Amino acid sequence: MSGQSLLVPGEITPVRSVPGNIRRPEYVGKPAPTPYTGPEVQDADTIERMRIAGRIAAQAMEEAAKHIAPGVTTDQLDKVAHDFMVDHGAYPSTLGYRGFPKSLCTSLNEVICHGIPDSTVLRDGDIVNLDVTAYINGVHGDNNATYLCGDVDEESRLLVERTRESLNRAIKAVKPGRQINVIGRVIESYAKRFGYGVVRDFTGHGINTSFHSGLIIPHYDSPHATTVMQPGMTFTIEPMLTLGTHEYDLWEDGWTVVTKDRKRTAQFEHTLVVTETGAEILTLP
Repeated sequence: MSGQSLLVPGEITPVRSVPGNIRRPEYVGKPAPTPYTGPEVQDADTIERMRIAGRIAAQAMEEAAKHIAPGVTTDQLDKVAHDFMVDHGAYPSTLGYRGFPKSLCTSLNEVICHGIPDSTVLRDGDIVNLDVTAYINGVHGDNNATYLCGDVDEESRLLVERTRESLNRAIKAVKPGRQINVIGRVIESYAKRFGYGVVRDFTGHGINTSFHSGLIIPHYDSPHATTVMQPGMTFTIEPMLTLGTHEYDLWEDGWTVVTKDRKRTAQFEHTLVVTETGAEILTLP
């Protein structure tokens, strides 16, 4: 594995502005969102609006990813995604969510998730996860992917490739009538082939007019995930695989989650809707 030094928090720049004509999610300016009480199965109009939100989120992530290179700061990546979403009439869902100060999450190397963009400079050999969610027309679209920065060691490169494959296999397992735990079963069984850890305490989630609806999508085979998938149900799958333990520590910022053994980790995510025969990915560029 790469012998690079471990990450330390950088300097966070001021909050970026969003034009006043762009609709905000209800939680902006509040300590927490209002709990969602609506259905997990969405109507055709909501799903169509989620396709739009998902497409913008995917395009914003792609645009930011084009700028991944040694010497670029994670704050610069945040600006690219922020500007793209705002230019397309969307609000960056993470901005102001429970006080999160930026418009996407940038999670490097040993960071499992929720890394805050700051003055951290990307280095040759880093792996970089971008997690982008867009809010438009009253709904959210959420996706993430892990990218290679420069010349990345083979162990890390394989981790990234196999994490992407675990998501692809999980999506294929989505079928109406099946329990949610089939998703985690597929991911965990694949990850175990390579001795990878599967993060348990951060999961996929229901998503619609709510950023996180309360529906939980574990990435391991949980006996409690017995909810039966139905056509029209919308949620994310976002496996986080590690080169070591699935256990984690939390930085003092209250957001940045790092592997307890500080070994590398990768993640991929799509927002999906369950169809009559399987799943449609809503976060396609």
